[in-house]
Amino acid sequence: MSVKPSVLFVCVHNAGRSQMAAAFLTRLSGGAVDVRSAGSAPADTVNPAVVEAMAEIGIDISAEIPKVLSRDAVQASDVCITMGCGDTCPVLPGKRYLDWTLPDPAGQGVEAVRPIRDEIRTRIEGLLKELGLPEQA
Repeated sequence: MSVKPSVLFVCVHNAGRSQMAAAFLTRLSGGAVDVRSAGSAPADTVNPAVVEAMAEIGIDISAEIPKVLSRDAVQASDVCITMGCGDTCPVLPGKRYLDWTLPDPAGQGVEAVRPIRDEIRTRIEGLLKELGLPEQA
């Protein structure tokens, strides 16, 4: 792993789960981790219910734009965390891969997104411990 660890979050649309995870890791690591997110078939915009659920806890992701998954993004990452993207994530030697099975918030209201958001935060807190980094927020 590099001096400053790099984590890539991947889901299908890069409009929900991966955006929330990237925002949490950015906030909770205090910048100690290079964070990327991408999707195998990115949406045009981030899910509005996801934006609302994150805003409720003081994290603004309204300016985020879904990005397409590239081999370069995987190559540049120490840890690649997939969230339902199936076999579309390139597997490269020497990378650590985790698969987080989480419900897809697509088409859901904010009430359904909140428990997904909270589970992602819990997993991010665990990831920080695994990386040996203190939580900053």
